[in-house]
Amino acid sequence: MTLETRKRAWLTLALWPLGWGAVAINLFFLSLIGSWVGLPVIRPFWAAIIALPLGVPFSWAFAGHFRALARKADAELDDDDA
Repeated sequence: MTLETRKRAWLTLALWPLGWGAVAINLFFLSLIGSWVGLPVIRPFWAAIIALPLGVPFSWAFAGHFRALARKADAELDDDDA
C-alpha cells in the first residue's frame, strides 16, 4: 500500500459518517420520489441500514477528490514561493 493510498484510506474513514448520512438521506428521498409511481416508501431506519455499506465507495471517491484538490493547492503554493 502506497503512502498516497494510505492517506486516502484514512481520509475515507474520517469522511465515512458524512458519506453514510448523505447516502441514507438520498435513499429515503429516492423512495419518496418512487412512491409517485407506486413503489413503496422505505422507512428512514431502513434507509440508514442500507446506506451503511454504500457510504464507503462514495466516501472513497470524495476522499480522492479531496486529495486531488489538496495536491493542486500545494502545487499552487509551491509555485507562489518560487
